[in-house]
Amino acid sequence: METSNLGYPRIGAHRELKRACEKYWSDKISLEDLIETGKSIRKENWRLQQEKGIDLIPSNDFSFYDQVLDTTLMIGAIPERYKNVQKSGKNHLDLYFAMARGLQKEGVDVIAMEMTKWFDTNYHYIVPEFTKNQEFGLLSHKAVDEFNEAKSLGIHTKPVLLGPVTYLLLGKEKEEGFHRLDLLPKLLSVYHSILEKLMDAGATWVQFDEPILSMDLSDKEKQAIGKVYREIAETFPNLKALLASYFGNFGNNLDIAVKLPVCALHLDLKRGPNQLGQVLSSGKLNEKLSLSLGVIDGRNIWKNDFASSLRLIQQAKEQLGEDRIIISPSCSLLHVPYDLELEKNEKVLSKEIKDWMAFAKQKLEELHSLKKLALSPDFESHQLFLDNSASMERRRNSELIHRSTVKQRVEQLDETDYHRQSPFEKRKVLQESHLKLPLFPTTTIGSFPQTKEVRRNRSLFKKGELNEKQYVDYLKNETEKAILLQNEIGLDVPVHGEFERNDMVEYFGEQLKGFTFTQNGWVQSYGSRCVKPPIIYGDVSRPNPMTVFWTSFAQSLTDKPVKGMLTGPVTILQWSFVRDDQPRSATCEQIALAILDEVLDLEKEGISIIQVDEPAIREGLPLRKKDWNHYLDWAIGAFRLSTSGVKDSTQIHTHMCYSEFNDIIKSIADMDADVITIECSRSQMELLDAFYEFDYPNDIGPGVYDIHSPRVPSEGEILKLLRKAENVLPASKLWVNPDCGLKTRGWEETKDALRVMVSAAQQMREAVGQPSN
Repeated sequence: METSNLGYPRIGAHRELKRACEKYWSDKISLEDLIETGKSIRKENWRLQQEKGIDLIPSNDFSFYDQVLDTTLMIGAIPERYKNVQKSGKNHLDLYFAMARGLQKEGVDVIAMEMTKWFDTNYHYIVPEFTKNQEFGLLSHKAVDEFNEAKSLGIHTKPVLLGPVTYLLLGKEKEEGFHRLDLLPKLLSVYHSILEKLMDAGATWVQFDEPILSMDLSDKEKQAIGKVYREIAETFPNLKALLASYFGNFGNNLDIAVKLPVCALHLDLKRGPNQLGQVLSSGKLNEKLSLSLGVIDGRNIWKNDFASSLRLIQQAKEQLGEDRIIISPSCSLLHVPYDLELEKNEKVLSKEIKDWMAFAKQKLEELHSLKKLALSPDFESHQLFLDNSASMERRRNSELIHRSTVKQRVEQLDETDYHRQSPFEKRKVLQESHLKLPLFPTTTIGSFPQTKEVRRNRSLFKKGELNEKQYVDYLKNETEKAILLQNEIGLDVPVHGEFERNDMVEYFGEQLKGFTFTQNGWVQSYGSRCVKPPIIYGDVSRPNPMTVFWTSFAQSLTDKPVKGMLTGPVTILQWSFVRDDQPRSATCEQIALAILDEVLDLEKEGISIIQVDEPAIREGLPLRKKDWNHYLDWAIGAFRLSTSGVKDSTQIHTHMCYSEFNDIIKSIADMDADVITIECSRSQMELLDAFYEFDYPNDIGPGVYDIHSPRVPSEGEILKLLRKAENVLPASKLWVNPDCGLKTRGWEETKDALRVMVSAAQQMREAVGQPSN
């Protein structure tokens, strides 16, 4: 019996990678310094896993930005617009970052590649781009280099490769007349090259990640999976291949999975606990196939219930024997924080709740403990098992979790609580009369730059080095400057800037009951962007107003309608670590009622436009279509519950980003937001097609420039996108805004980009006969 890890957090225990990347991008450190930081993180990760007794330690799970982009670089699938970056003598990392972030420097001006969510997680990946005559070639040897790097430290690793079928299916065809799977023969030849180099270097196990097997696949896609692994097995008969799928069960792909000529098959037994029985009873397992049992949750921070995991391990052990069992997390530990031991402050995270939790380092320890217990004939009397059982019992019986008033309020809801008073057509007339906005109204998604000064003052306040009055005065000054700037630029609907907020979910969680927090529980969202998800451990309610003071203060500074900014219940749920002792839908409904209380208080204070952001609605969609309706019913219901209590004249906005909407467009319409803003610039307005084909009834703000790139768009770029939008939607429905919040940008680029955006909107008005003010 062996233990295996599928992947480890790569940001470092103290976000060393984030800081190093951002310093490199701003020319504060050299490329050599950045590379050295990467080496240091990898070394620490490998040695830690070795110390914790992990038998199959992953390599090539580290990334400077994203593992899908790593694969794009490895196989040389570089879009044509980056050829100048490549030809200019830049190293591969500069080319790599240009694809991820765009580049506007030294005469080169290119936009970034599209970014979207990695399956149903809050991690983002860079979307591969393919052309009909696409050529591939081995460009980056990163997988081999990192295997050799670990080998030099005396650690024999299991290289991780993104499977070729998943890679192709995660990409997009950038021209018509072919399917990206048609590129598989060319792609496989590059995979063979890298595998040959890995085996020459001494690799024995290689992990192929094919999470696409957790989704509904066509016959063509299933056949492609079979073709790839038969060909790899024939070409490399001495290679031990571990095929890993996760985030769900194999479902109707089980037949193809169990027949694959691989040495080990990984099962996510947290998302699909019943599939172990299906696999063992299928009668199709070859007698040499090992099973990797994903019994430890790689997506959540709760301590593993050893009794539950050992039942699954025992079930497999009885049929397969010990030698064909590998104990693993359900997926890569990329999605959980680094180390619970870093949480020292019991005022932030209480000792009682901390006892229920395990971060990545502790999950390694759980793997080793489970192996020890599984090999013990009397594990139920072992101290490891007894300690774990006691912890499980303490959590179940804790008085912190349940609140009867919250449960009663949910039970008393009826159908009217989920609907606005009047249909959109009637509301729009009232809102136009009340707000008096021009055509192509301009706004932002909410946040303005969180500068070092903003973060420093927040830190000083938290440390007690600034008193409350000093901190509030500082925030008032920043808010006032933001409102004056927006008035000067000419934005029609300003926002207060959110300078008081640390994170769009954490800020609300800090003011809601049933939430707790960490000091160092950082998780990578994309590139150098890290988030510190709140932890929902109990019933949720809102004891006091959360945003009313700052929104009202901003409104007092301008005659224009200031937009109130809230995070929606589904996004708060999705971007938190959620309690696992009740259905997620029940927790979401509790959050929705808390947000509703805030919406109604904003309205009472005269705020006429309220945005309830739901960027995670699409992200939470189950991977199997058969499960969609149940999820969408409660998720859309939660949004409507949080917004439907307002007057018809109050305009409700929502924001969604980096998602494909075609397959859930009816549900998005069912949200019944008066205005939806969406990411559109990286896809060049491609996402609007779904809204046009559906005849989406409400108003839309397609993002006209990419805020995840440091480059400032030209007026011509924005006009081109707005004209594309006007070709598919009437001018009366269109808003003008960036793709997302401006929190991560600098002030100068923000000012320049917004001025360009407003100027473009004014030109659009003039083109339809509405002169600018």
